[in-house]
Amino acid sequence: MTTDTKLQITLQYFDSCPNWETAAAHLSTLIDEGLDATIGYVLINTYEAAVAYGFRGSPTVLVDGVDPFADSEAPIGLACRVYRTEDGYAGSPSLPQLRQAFAEMPRSE
Repeated sequence: MTTDTKLQITLQYFDSCPNWETAAAHLSTLIDEGLDATIGYVLINTYEAAVAYGFRGSPTVLVDGVDPFADSEAPIGLACRVYRTEDGYAGSPSLPQLRQAFAEMPRSE
């Protein structure tokens, strides 16, 4: 999976929610498979930081600054995020969901 322009992926998380580690592992798998991206990690450790970032739960994956799984109804704060996956609810987007999200992101040429 390669593209002309390197994706900028940001994984926002907080330590009390272990699901960010699953998301990080999925992202590493995609990089190993050839996804042309850089990954940055942002620890959100206070409610004030959550508000400042618009953080709607851990883990939040941003692709070029956009949350492909955004739910505007989700509250801002320090909580574990829940994702609807092909296998039911989970604490992280699945590998196929991440692949699809990256494939569908608009790209500048």
